[in-house]
Amino acid sequence: MLATLALDAGRAVSNEDLASELWSGNLVGNTRNALQAHATRLRKVIASPTRQPRGSTALRAVHNGYLLDVPRDCVDGNRFLSLAAQGAAELSVRPERSLELLQTALELWRGPALLDAGDGLRVRAAAALFDERRLTAWEDLVSSYLAVGDEARAIAELRQLVARHPLHERFCELLMLALYRTGRQGEALDLFRSTGRRLDEELGIKPGALLQRRHAEILAQDPALTLPTAVVPSQWEPAATAS
Repeated sequence: MLATLALDAGRAVSNEDLASELWSGNLVGNTRNALQAHATRLRKVIASPTRQPRGSTALRAVHNGYLLDVPRDCVDGNRFLSLAAQGAAELSVRPERSLELLQTALELWRGPALLDAGDGLRVRAAAALFDERRLTAWEDLVSSYLAVGDEARAIAELRQLVARHPLHERFCELLMLALYRTGRQGEALDLFRSTGRRLDEELGIKPGALLQRRHAEILAQDPALTLPTAVVPSQWEPAATAS
């Protein structure tokens, strides 16, 4: 119940939506009474006498529903999304600032998103969103390391990320770039080949256009690979089409 309300902090969630989230598909004798019982227990858990006036609570009953009356940035999930978005926006203009924002964002994590918050549709959809944004934030973080010239830290992070997500092409592509910049062109090309084999064996697909382009650039020892802009795909020009 707390997770569902926190995902919409500051906005009311109807009893019907709460019941659907908490007991989807299961019959409950009296959902209103069940929600009231949950709310009573929840208020005891989140009560903070040092922060709230006597008799008040962050969990409020409203017409046909409940509301978690806290600012949105009091919820770590919202803070993470905000910091990650700010970090991504700073990557191409102020990579040092991007690095700070993204590190702060990722330090908010303590494990899988909403791990013990039930199997309701809202919670599972939010967990999937957070997990996807976390991967993107890691991409941006290692890109920031590369943009400021810290290839050693980027390689250390990327080796772990590639091991955990071997089919995630962006991690592979960034690790190839980092290896190339540190004089390990052979390792970068080996990584491309092993990733290509894995994509073929497990998904039946070839490496994507961006990964193939990075491979071609490394083979050609393209001077642009040493520039900060090499880590930002949106700044790449479309590859030429063969006639």
